[in-house]
Parts: sequence; C-alpha cells; structure tokens
Amino acid sequence: MHITTVEAARAAPPHASAIAWADLVAHRGYLVRFAQRRLRDPAQAEDAVHDVFEAVLSGRAAFGGRAALRSWLTAVLKHKIVDLVRRQSGTEPLADDNDEAGGPEIACPQPLPDEVAEQRERLSQTLARIDALPDGLRDALRLRVLEEQSTTSVCATLGISEENLFVRIHRARRQLLA
Repeated sequence: MHITTVEAARAAPPHASAIAWADLVAHRGYLVRFAQRRLRDPAQAEDAVHDVFEAVLSGRAAFGGRAALRSWLTAVLKHKIVDLVRRQSGTEPLADDNDEAGGPEIACPQPLPDEVAEQRERLSQTLARIDALPDGLRDALRLRVLEEQSTTSVCATLGISEENLFVRIHRARRQLLA
C-alpha cells in the first residue's frame, strides 16, 4: 500500500512555518494562567506569554513536532519565565529596613526542624500513594522519576515504547494529584 503525498503531509507533525496564528492563540489562556501561577504577577505573565509568541513567530523557537503544540509552548514559556526571573534577580535592591540594626538579616539556608518533619511526612504519604498505584504506572514512575533511569533503559526494562512510558508517567502523576 502506497502513501500519497497528501496522506504523508497529514501524518507528519506541523513545523513552525505551518503553525497558524489561530493554533497559537487557542493556547493563550492556558499559557497566561500557567505563567501567573509561576510569577504571581498578571502583567509579567502577559509579558512572558507575549515573549513566547514573539519567539515562535520570529523563528527563534522552532516546533519540531516531537510533542503536542501545547506542551512545546509550555516548555518555551518555562524558559521565558526563567529568563525573566534571572533578569529581575540581578536588578532588585536589598531592603534597607535593617541597616540601622547592623545590616540585613541573613536567613539560615537549612530548613527548620518543623519544616523537616512536614517534608518527611509529605514524602512518606507520597511514597505510600505511589505504592498504591497500579503495577504498570508504579513501575514506570519509580524507575524513570524516582530512580532517574534513562528513558531507553526504562522502556527496555518494562518492554514498552517511549510514548507508552510517557503516557504511564502522565497517568501516574494525574492519579497522585487526584
């Protein structure tokens, strides 16, 4: 059976030049909400999303079709947020509130004992919920995320494709959040 050029074009993922403005704008609301959750500033969130669209339209960010368009746009947005935070961290002045008391107050880099106890409790609850997942989801999540094995080695161990691995990890995370 031969595949015609039209059928091949339909099956191939869209590239950056083939992405329509309407396709990008359809994801704008999601991207703005995502950025607002990270930045906690609506104006900065709008700017970050604008930067994403500008990068896509100018060709600085090229869609390779290896993921869903929304996932790729979210990844580009994450990089824009990191860039924004890095730019701001170098320009924000230190507070002058404690200058009279002998300089700024320096926080301890280690967590307090009650914070450590809370973290341990959350960790034990999360591990218990992971153990309660169905076998396929639990094994995929444990090997890839907790043990940080490579995708290829996890796929070989479980005898599944990369796509199936990512689906299992996504489903496991969704069940953990529910």
